[in-house]
Amino acid sequence: MSTIALDQRWPRDHYLSSGFRLRDWLLTTDHKRIGWLYFASITFFFFLGGIAALLIRLELITPRGDLLSPDTYNEMFSMHGIIMVWFFLIPSIPNTLGNFLIPLMVGARDLAFPRLNLLSWYIYTIGALFVVLTVLLGAVDTGWTFYTPYSTLFTNTAVLAAATGVFVVGFSTILTGINFMVTLHKMRAPGLTWMRLPLFAWATYATSLIMILATPVLSITLLLIAVERIFGIGIFDPALGGDPILFQHLFWFYSHPAVYIMILPGMGVVSELISCFSRNRLFSYKGMVISVMAIALFGFLVWGHHMFVAGQSMYAGIMFSLFSFLVALPSAIKTFNWTATLYRGRILLTAPMLYAFSFIGLFTIGGLTGIIVAAMTIDVHVHDTYFVVAHFHYVMVGGMVTAYLGGVHFWWPKMTGKMYSEIWSKVAALALFIGFNLTFFPQFILGYQGMPRRYHEYPEDFQLLNVMSSLGAGVLAIGYLLPLVYLTWSLFKGKPAGANPWGATGLEWQTSSPPPKHNFVQIPTVTEPPYAYRDQDNTAPFG
Repeated sequence: MSTIALDQRWPRDHYLSSGFRLRDWLLTTDHKRIGWLYFASITFFFFLGGIAALLIRLELITPRGDLLSPDTYNEMFSMHGIIMVWFFLIPSIPNTLGNFLIPLMVGARDLAFPRLNLLSWYIYTIGALFVVLTVLLGAVDTGWTFYTPYSTLFTNTAVLAAATGVFVVGFSTILTGINFMVTLHKMRAPGLTWMRLPLFAWATYATSLIMILATPVLSITLLLIAVERIFGIGIFDPALGGDPILFQHLFWFYSHPAVYIMILPGMGVVSELISCFSRNRLFSYKGMVISVMAIALFGFLVWGHHMFVAGQSMYAGIMFSLFSFLVALPSAIKTFNWTATLYRGRILLTAPMLYAFSFIGLFTIGGLTGIIVAAMTIDVHVHDTYFVVAHFHYVMVGGMVTAYLGGVHFWWPKMTGKMYSEIWSKVAALALFIGFNLTFFPQFILGYQGMPRRYHEYPEDFQLLNVMSSLGAGVLAIGYLLPLVYLTWSLFKGKPAGANPWGATGLEWQTSSPPPKHNFVQIPTVTEPPYAYRDQDNTAPFG
């Protein structure tokens, strides 16, 4: 990214060696260690939510309910959604990679509010404990959307515990967003202007804006559920004088921008990967920055496309449909610019690059099918079918999770100072790509043919596609388990990585691996624009 004047005398001690006791970790204010605390927490919840998903796919191998009862099935997809959305997808990249990287990328010694950063992790943990409590109390069966009046009046499951967990974790999200924004405004190194920031930092900034502005709406909505459920005050229940559509407006006003909380950081990660492993400057850097901010803005204008069949006026539907088409434009610009960056680049097929390619392919399919569900007439046909399930997973899992894994593989040498198995990492990336498409592409066909989502049983005509989908889920599970194994192995047996094993630009690569406790021996000075890969001879040692 930049040419810097930097003291090259690396300290012998690094952040991982400065205290091994449990209290050294639980009371740390080092952003890098807090990033690891989040990494461990969300990895646990990812596999917990993944187990629920596997049980759902096992159940759907046969048309009849042979494995789970209808009630247990409802609880499984509800827990899968609640855990994955609120405790994995939303916090994963910002809270792990963002925590670890943002101060390093801007040449700072820590985030602006280190203690607030640690408090955010504790708040996340408290929210997570409520989810565990939900499981102990008999789970919840409302789905991750908590639709009213079912959640406030009819169900006897642990709605309040689950909603409280989501309510609490929202505070962690807001505090993290504030910390990132203040850091990016106030703590950039000398010479690091806004137009020299890495795209990952820009994506984190845009994500933080959504976190701060949208999350309070969700918190108030969940509070209103509790008020109606506990005190019987009619807010959403029509029998009590309330309006259930009001809940949908409030819920989706947050939850559609939340999609961009999940995917924008992934776009930032992929921008870093594409530029590094094609040894090219990012095509149209300013266009990428404008696209990131435009996506964050337009994300607030499209919530109504979730309610095309809920009885809203035709004119409102047309406006939300137009806005939904509009948000596709900056996403398309980003995809075009990544492709243009690859053009005439010296492409290095490392594991992170394979994940970046997977992201572009899967996100493009998810985005194009998003145009279909944004069209009012077609949405009426596929609404609440498996078509929507497939679209959502292509964007969130095919996009965000793939980018997350690409980012973890890219910055793993910086985080640990160790390299991992190149062969196994490529095998895992390939298994993930094959398993993902085998799992979710059949669901487009299932949905278009009319199979509703959330159903426990289905007609026998749909069985073949469901078997394919469940088989893919097994391959996908292997693709997710492999990194857990070889990355853990690399911690103990991996080769030393060196400060910059990929030959990448960016301030985070200008310090040792792992970084010293305070990141830099001397605060760097930035003198060049980002992604200054001067020519294709800028080789990397691994190549």
